[in-house]
Amino acid sequence: MTLAQLQDLKVWHQGHWRRQPLEKQVWDAVLTLWLAGWVGFPSAWITHATWAEATCIPLLFLPSLYVAMRLRLHRAGMLRCDWSVALR
Repeated sequence: MTLAQLQDLKVWHQGHWRRQPLEKQVWDAVLTLWLAGWVGFPSAWITHATWAEATCIPLLFLPSLYVAMRLRLHRAGMLRCDWSVALR
């Protein structure tokens, strides 16, 4: 995901939080974990904590993986994803 796409999703969630508060909370959690990965990885690398490095690396890709999973479920008709229009 690009930073522009992250910004577009943030704007969409801020504009629709009253109708879909859980969507915004989940997206905020995804971004919080993503930030934890970015902050935690250098610290883990400096301290040679390989278990922490292994935990932080997947977190770096979490927003992209989350969006891809949600869009796939939306296309399959298993889950409605109203914010997909923000990515176009």
